[in-house]
Amino acid sequence: MAGRLGVLSLGLARQGAIRRMLELSGWRVVPGRTGDAVAVWGRGRTAWRGMLAARLSGRPLITLEEPVLRGFLPAGAEPPLGLAIDDVGVHFDAARPSRIERILAEDPLAGGEAALALWRRLGLSRTNAWAAGPLPDPGFVLVVDQRRGDAAIAGGMAAADSFARMLDAALAENPGRPVLVRPHPRGRGHLDAAVLARVAGRARGRVDFVDPRLSPWALLQRAARVYAVTSQLGFEAILAGHRPRLFGLPFYAGWGLAEEELPPPPRRGRRLDAAQLLAGAALVYPLWYDPFADRLTDFATVAGIVAEQMRQWAANDRPAVCLGLRAWKRGAVVRFLTGPGGPPVMAADGAGAVARARARGGRVAVWASREPAGLGAACARAGVELVRLEDGFLRSIGLGARLVAPASLVADPEGIHYDPARPSRLERLIAAAAELPPAALARAEALRAAILAGGVTKYGLDGDIPALPAGRRVVLVLGQVADDAAVRLGATGPVRDNAGLLAAARAAEPGAFVIYRPHPDVAAGLRPGAIRAEGLADAVLPGASLAALLARADAVWTLTSLGGFEALLRGVAVTCLGAPFYAGWGLTRDLGPVPARRRARPTLAGLVHAALIDYPRYVDPVTGRACAPEVIVARLAARDPRMGRAPSRLAGGLARLQGAWPRGRWPWRVEGGG
Repeated sequence: MAGRLGVLSLGLARQGAIRRMLELSGWRVVPGRTGDAVAVWGRGRTAWRGMLAARLSGRPLITLEEPVLRGFLPAGAEPPLGLAIDDVGVHFDAARPSRIERILAEDPLAGGEAALALWRRLGLSRTNAWAAGPLPDPGFVLVVDQRRGDAAIAGGMAAADSFARMLDAALAENPGRPVLVRPHPRGRGHLDAAVLARVAGRARGRVDFVDPRLSPWALLQRAARVYAVTSQLGFEAILAGHRPRLFGLPFYAGWGLAEEELPPPPRRGRRLDAAQLLAGAALVYPLWYDPFADRLTDFATVAGIVAEQMRQWAANDRPAVCLGLRAWKRGAVVRFLTGPGGPPVMAADGAGAVARARARGGRVAVWASREPAGLGAACARAGVELVRLEDGFLRSIGLGARLVAPASLVADPEGIHYDPARPSRLERLIAAAAELPPAALARAEALRAAILAGGVTKYGLDGDIPALPAGRRVVLVLGQVADDAAVRLGATGPVRDNAGLLAAARAAEPGAFVIYRPHPDVAAGLRPGAIRAEGLADAVLPGASLAALLARADAVWTLTSLGGFEALLRGVAVTCLGAPFYAGWGLTRDLGPVPARRRARPTLAGLVHAALIDYPRYVDPVTGRACAPEVIVARLAARDPRMGRAPSRLAGGLARLQGAWPRGRWPWRVEGGG
């Protein structure tokens, strides 16, 4: 069924993501009662208006609701990633039929095994922005509370006293076991301190509250039994292998998967297993939305989106105190470092950062190239973790020196990838990549193929290249910013600058056509490192597309440039005179000193997985959501202009002023990698 969908609720009409999902499914939202059907959201306070309009006009009533996997953040924080469209009833009203009830009673319900395995592997719940914290010891009885006024309570034939009866039953049926009440994360519930006080004599210290910010999946795995009224946690308990005790009639009751206090409707006579239940609730009933591609998708894709958000969220389990961030970049970095510990805060100096991090039980996050001397030792003395920040390797369309915010960030608690003098998290990931499972390597290969197909590089810059001589070997020499930390720390051999690099390449390749490509920041006059290449290079191409040059190059010479990694992605032979993160693993020819600890021999796919999937964090500049690298690659390949926005028009002027300021006397310094 599709057509014009009349909406009387102003709030619902303004929900852009919901409107978009409806449009993609064939509905066109129109105001008032002029549609072919009338839509309401659940059975909230304003739903009666749409229900009355449908009844008076004789038009069908369509009920909209969130699906069993809302997404990552709760309602009000971000739009849902799916939508349940019910033209029969509403899923939580047991007194009347609903679309999901008919699906569970009549449909084949295939494919649930894979969905169930995915749900369990990812540890999903309705929302998934959970805090880290100590979990209770296994063996407790979990009693699930709900918000007062939740329409699913009355719809499930329950009432306020159902919760007291549930708690009494949990105590009586589980003698000796601790009983943990899980409050609803938002809003006042039914099992408050007053109710617990009434059972204090019978409980004898057995009843306590569990932190509602903890992952429900983690609690369900540790619980011995689960008691619920109509909460979705009862549904999730079934997926976790429990047979919950229910004191209401939610949509998942009556199918032989729970112990039920109330008799289910006769309509629910079919016996299901957990996989069939999930198939109906997640594969058939709702539609799913990919906000990055702006299209309808499937449950597995949405689960993957949520899993990536969970991964990046969990990495921010403690609050961060940031140091060394320029004002223009702070807003972007906040998105990468917000998690269960809350958003990061900024500090003016190292001593203040350490003190604030210690007081908050957090960590210090410093821009690696601007780390003040002694900060590591100060953090160690205070027992505070130090992480070093840098741009990731898939960054933007445009230069950091022009104040274009990054789409990726690395936060390294062990070192930083461009400093070979000490281990880094990336180095450890590359070494471990030699043992990656086939599925991980296949994903890395697919990501590499997408990068090549889209001509993607770190900065996504385009530029024409001239015709090159046919039949002649082409050697590409990649210049770098002279004072970049990757050069200062990584080029420790006999050759340490652009002039020496170009001379070494020409001496080794006397008959080749040598192209010298200055670093884009240097070519733009924003950073030092310019050299005279006449007599050594056959062509100097400062504005040429790196992807286009790599497509023509037979070999690449570099000190420590990320362009060497991008050449490896394209199967080009790379000679390193320094020790970038990708050197020393058997994938490059290394003429400079590399750490002896780099003994592992990962494949190119393993290197890609470590450097582009495991190491960085990604935030989509378009939606503001944490995302997987595949999203950023797709946007860079499409040359999405939103990947190249500076904070304001002032940004370009500041960048040009920086380039004109006398070298070494800038009033600010732009952070940049190799």
